[in-house]
Amino acid sequence: MKFKYCRIQGKEIAANTRTGKGIFSMLNQMVSNGVMEEEDVGLFKEIDSWFAEVLPWPPQCRRQEKVICYFKTENSEMMMKMINPLLWLLERYKHPYYMVYTNFPGEIVYEDEYQIVVKVDDNLVIEDVQPNWSPPELEGL
Repeated sequence: MKFKYCRIQGKEIAANTRTGKGIFSMLNQMVSNGVMEEEDVGLFKEIDSWFAEVLPWPPQCRRQEKVICYFKTENSEMMMKMINPLLWLLERYKHPYYMVYTNFPGEIVYEDEYQIVVKVDDNLVIEDVQPNWSPPELEGL
């Protein structure tokens, strides 16, 4: 299956969206917390500056609305080439992250050549667990 969108996020929850922080937020937090060596901070800042120059900054992100960003996979070759060193930094400092691929990101409120921005869905569905249910292979144990 071919996916249209990709997001890199962590376990930490962003205060404004209540979703996993994106890769740039994670790395900015690591810089703020003094986790990285100076040379690695320089690498991150260099790549962050490149993205700031190449990618438009969506107005919804600038206003810190409840939105998250995804890369478009169809145009992501150059973006992922620049992201790979950032993934390396996360791995170097043993910072967990997830690659989220989807064709259904939610309501798109901004789109450009390389990325989309979607509203955060406040309507999460939490299903009740049936307390008396057990997998068939465990019945009778």
